[in-house]
Amino acid sequence: MVKIKKVTAVIILILVYNSVYSQSDVFKVTLDAGHGDHDFGASYHGYVEKNIALAVVLKVGKILESTPKIDVIYTRKTDVFIDLVERANIANRANANIFVSIHCNANRNTSADGTETYVMGMTKIASNLEASKKENSVITLEKDYKRKYEGFDPNSPETMIGFTLMQEEYLDNSISLASKVEGQFASLGKKIRGGGVKQAPFMVLHKAYMPRILIEMGFISNPAEGRILASEEGQNEIARAIADAIISYKNEYFGSGELEPAVKPSQKMVETTAPEAAAPKKETVVEAKKDVVFKVQLALSSKKIALVPKNFKGLKDLSIEPIGKNYKYFYGQTSDYETSRELLAEAKAKGFSSAFLVAYKDGVKIDIQEAIK
Repeated sequence: MVKIKKVTAVIILILVYNSVYSQSDVFKVTLDAGHGDHDFGASYHGYVEKNIALAVVLKVGKILESTPKIDVIYTRKTDVFIDLVERANIANRANANIFVSIHCNANRNTSADGTETYVMGMTKIASNLEASKKENSVITLEKDYKRKYEGFDPNSPETMIGFTLMQEEYLDNSISLASKVEGQFASLGKKIRGGGVKQAPFMVLHKAYMPRILIEMGFISNPAEGRILASEEGQNEIARAIADAIISYKNEYFGSGELEPAVKPSQKMVETTAPEAAAPKKETVVEAKKDVVFKVQLALSSKKIALVPKNFKGLKDLSIEPIGKNYKYFYGQTSDYETSRELLAEAKAKGFSSAFLVAYKDGVKIDIQEAIK
C-alpha cells in the first residue's frame, strides 16, 4: 500500500511538472471590456460605450487567439455587469501577464477627440483625475460597494489620495505597453491627447497585480469619432492596433520563439555557422549613436541568425543586438520619425506583422513617445 501511494505521488508530481512546464512559455492576456448590462458607460448620438468596448475586445481577442503562444482571458464576452474588483481578480486568478481594459471617452465639449492610454498611478493633473473619477463611479452601481471598497468615494479627492498603490513593480512595464498602444494609434494617424502615456488612479487597474493599462479609444461624444468607433471598419482598425501593440510587447519582453512571426516553417533560416567566405557582410551590432535613432524591431530569438536578406524576406540594412542569451533583430535606422514609419510599413508588408518601432538616444533605448517629442 505504501509503495502504491509513493508511486501515485510521483506520477502526480510528474503530471503537475509537465503541465506547468508545458505552459510556462504561454503569454496570458486578460482583456476587459468596460461597463456592461445596466452600466451603459458613456452614451451619445446613439453610440453606447459598453457595446463598442465589447465589440473591440472580441476583435482584439480573435487576433491574439490566432497568434502562437498567446492565451486570452476575458472579463466578459457578453453584455453582463462585472464588479471592478472582480475584473482584476479574473486576471489575478488566471496569473495573466498583462491586463488591458478598453473604454470609450466622452466630453460635454463634443469637439473633443483623440485617444488616451493610462497606467495606474497618482497624478495632480485635473483632467486625469476627472477621467478616473468618471470610470470609478461605476462602483456605485455595485451591491454593498461602500463595504466592498471600504468607503471609497469616487467623487472625493481625499479618498483618491488615500489609495494604497501597488504600482512600482509594474509601472515601467505598464508604461512600455501603453507606449506601444499609443505608437500603434499614432501610426494610424490618430490624435494622442496630452502627448504621451498618462497616470490616473483607476480602481479597475488598482487591484490587478501585473502590468496593466486602460485605453480610451476615442470620444463617442464627438459625432465624427463616434461614427468611426461604432463602425465595423473602425473597430477592426483599432483592434488590430491594440493587438499589434500587445504582440510587440510580448515579443520584446517574453520573446517570439524562433522568429515565428516572421518566417514560415518552410523557410529555413541560414545559421551563422555557414562558411565565412559565404557571408556577404559583417554583422551590424547596435552601437552608440548621437541624438535619437529609430529602428524597426523585427523579432527576438534565441538563435543567432546571419544578417543576409534571404533570412529576412529580402530586407536589407539589418542589425542585431545581443540581450542575455537572446538576440534582437532590427531593420533600418533613421533619425526621422516619418521615415521610420515607412520602414515599419515595409517590414509589415514583407510579413513581419509583429514588427514595431524602437528608439535609441546615444545608444541607449528610450521610450518611443519621448523620442517622437
